[in-house]
Amino acid sequence: MERKLNRLAWVITAIVLLLVSVMHRIHFETSVDFTFLPAAYSAMNALTALILVAGLYFIKNKQPEKHEKAMTAAVVTSMLFLLGYVIYHITNADTKFGGEGWIRPVYFFLLISHIILAAVIFPFILFTYIRAFTGQFARHKKMARWVYWFWLYVAVTGPILYLMIKPYYK
Repeated sequence: MERKLNRLAWVITAIVLLLVSVMHRIHFETSVDFTFLPAAYSAMNALTALILVAGLYFIKNKQPEKHEKAMTAAVVTSMLFLLGYVIYHITNADTKFGGEGWIRPVYFFLLISHIILAAVIFPFILFTYIRAFTGQFARHKKMARWVYWFWLYVAVTGPILYLMIKPYYK
């Protein structure tokens, strides 16, 4: 079962990375106004961060059932974020950051680190989840010790980046 799930995780990763890498070249005209999505998917990222903190709390306090539910919820909210992000970017033009001075390099540092870590960590989030799902808790714990912190960084920086670029949305 683990091998099938790992293959599925690689397929999902490939599809997601391909979709995210080409979404800026795809544009669909629609009568639906999706301009609300950046606030919604940023909220999903913030919620993911809160759930991740709760998940850590639960496992540190020996509440594995609550930890499992929290981490499943974090995967779901991350997927909802990704869905909203892709829909928004295939239906709307990119927004350019207009900040000047010291805030500009801060924004781009956060943006670049956020994008790179999100792309790199995505399959490892799936693999960590698969390890727990298949009862390989020692392997799960070994991966989760480092995957967690990168996932949390991505979940926290997403809403920060949204707040920084929000004044430049049309």
